[in-house]
Amino acid sequence: MHTSGTDEDIRRLVKTYSPMLLRLAAARLASPADAEDAVQEAFLRLLTTQPVFRDAEHEKAWLIRTTLHRACDIRKSAARRNLPLEEAALAAAPEPEAEPLLTAVRALPEKYSAVIHLHYYEGYSIQEIANLLGVPVPTVGTRLARGRERLRRLLKEGRS
Repeated sequence: MHTSGTDEDIRRLVKTYSPMLLRLAAARLASPADAEDAVQEAFLRLLTTQPVFRDAEHEKAWLIRTTLHRACDIRKSAARRNLPLEEAALAAAPEPEAEPLLTAVRALPEKYSAVIHLHYYEGYSIQEIANLLGVPVPTVGTRLARGRERLRRLLKEGRS
């Protein structure tokens, strides 16, 4: 299966995957604009590299991995940015509308937050996550268990 880059292909990809990819990126990034940027960059990379996919599942897995990588890059560059003191204080302030669980998921390392998001928010099985991320099934199970444990600690610390 090859993405030819026609308008029809692009519309299909955006319509099919954008909502899920936006939720995934938003779980990693505090800013909705940054989440949109991560998804747009993933689609741009798809158009510029034009990878060949075996099937629709391979296409979806590639987009998920690319979106996660773009979100990670955006998060790292935001952390390195030199902001004026006032802006840094605003950026560090917790979002009033963000629920504690989502805030805690965002605070996890990407390898844990990605599997937690895909499993609990998107409803994928451990086997499906392993296929999407290209990692062994036991690795996904371990990351879920460790991620849940870290979430418990983060949430417990937040109540203290």
